[in-house]
Amino acid sequence: MGSGHGLVPTIEAAGLRVEGMPSMEVAALRYFDATGPFAAAVQSAVGAALPAPLAAVRSSAPGGGQCILAWRSPTETWLLCDDAAAFAELEEKLLSPAGCMVNQTGGLCAWRLTGDAVPRLLMRLGSAASLPGVGEARSSRVADLHALILCVQRGEWILMLDRVHVAHLLDWIGKTIAD
Repeated sequence: MGSGHGLVPTIEAAGLRVEGMPSMEVAALRYFDATGPFAAAVQSAVGAALPAPLAAVRSSAPGGGQCILAWRSPTETWLLCDDAAAFAELEEKLLSPAGCMVNQTGGLCAWRLTGDAVPRLLMRLGSAASLPGVGEARSSRVADLHALILCVQRGEWILMLDRVHVAHLLDWIGKTIAD
């Protein structure tokens, strides 16, 4: 294991890098109508429509940051943002009676997985259903935990899970690599 970012470790092995993304802000966008006024406000704020089922898209945040919208269910999309100021601005822009933006940053965390060995690792930790293609978001069980894995760029996957399960996930990854 490498040192990572502060208290967030990085795991590196042949063809694999797993690194925490501690500066990633996360929110659940919740709405009743994926084509209604809240969806229009999201599109206006980030320049991308709410994603179709099982899809993930990259877009821009206010001020030049990057956002990712990942489908979670027919009435929920996760918003990931790499800029805290832009995230705060989005919270203000997305105040609406037609939907809400619920900050989940304290409870969810993001991990970037890169390298040729990622598909094999994800299939061993979960199943073939755990491996999204580019532009996809898949909810699955990984290391016996519920996780959302998304891919918006070839060769890079982002794994989202509850923060309380990080030690468990890292332990499984370490043992799977050693096996």
